[in-house]
Amino acid sequence: MNKNHYAILMAGGVGSRFWPVSTKAFPKQFHDMLGTGETLIQKTFSRLSKVIPEENIFILTNELYNDLVFKQLPNLTKRQVVLEPALRNTAPCILYASLKIQKENPDALVIVAPSDHWIEDEDTFVKNVQQSFDFCSKHNALMTLGIQPTFPNTGYGYIEYDALSNESIKSVKQFKEKPDYETAKMFLSKGNFLWNAGIFMWHVNSVIDSYRKLQPKLYSLFEEGIDTYNTELEGNFIEENYMKAENISVDNAIMETSNNVFVIPAEFDWNDLGTWVSLYDKLDSDHDNNAIINAKSLVSNSKGNIIRTNKGKLVVIDGVNDYIIVDKDEALLIYPKEKEQNIKVVLQSLKQKFGENFE
Repeated sequence: MNKNHYAILMAGGVGSRFWPVSTKAFPKQFHDMLGTGETLIQKTFSRLSKVIPEENIFILTNELYNDLVFKQLPNLTKRQVVLEPALRNTAPCILYASLKIQKENPDALVIVAPSDHWIEDEDTFVKNVQQSFDFCSKHNALMTLGIQPTFPNTGYGYIEYDALSNESIKSVKQFKEKPDYETAKMFLSKGNFLWNAGIFMWHVNSVIDSYRKLQPKLYSLFEEGIDTYNTELEGNFIEENYMKAENISVDNAIMETSNNVFVIPAEFDWNDLGTWVSLYDKLDSDHDNNAIINAKSLVSNSKGNIIRTNKGKLVVIDGVNDYIIVDKDEALLIYPKEKEQNIKVVLQSLKQKFGENFE
């Protein structure tokens, strides 16, 4: 295992589209969403450890989840858990973690990976990551893994790469925001567009140099604390300064405006598990395409549902098609699959009507 290989595992999101299972206090990455016996963060840590020494995997999360992280990954050291005192999107936290890693090892090659993705072919994932590391060790490059689109999805951003390239690693022409359906169909017809999975690789010096050039204000904010990083004084500096950071994604901050971005069309299967329907697509189902998790069920004249309880509750349904049915403690969700993108809006309405307990 290469001691210069590092990972930043992003585990600070709330996953509100998975309400009522995923909540602000206990978000989806800490749940066993697929009923495999492992939570999503545990599965992702295990996958990364196939190419990264375990002691070099840093968990980047909100300070609210510090105890959850150590409970689910008990072999971690305090050094490996990088806490955000406020939600500021991905650009600030990745810069912060990168400066810590650079101070520890200026030869580090780093992968940034979300904690809530599902990848079954882990050996091919490792192969693609190693390809990226090999490239980044020789070039000043910001790398990403793009996913071969299987349908015109309007919920993902897209990556356009050089259509004339015959190389396995391709130069990125531009990033595209989430398109409408017709635009997504056009992207697929062109053949040189990939889904943006938010998985990035680079030499630590390359990414920090990109921040310095493209986000000088953000860079200066975090660079001021360099003497405190990896010392007992770090927490005080971050607590005092993190709130000052701009709320901006790493895509907007550096990836979309850099001229040294490259992509590998990933060879592995992938699902971002961002919604109940994306989870449904990965689950085994019965002869009527009903997917059932943690429930005893009697299902009649019903097709295409996802049914989940958290205590093996008995569920009886009749004449229900294509619904999300989720029971958790004090909340029950019965919602059409076709309207699942509205769950975040529903959650906001619940908070306005009943208070923050539903967050």
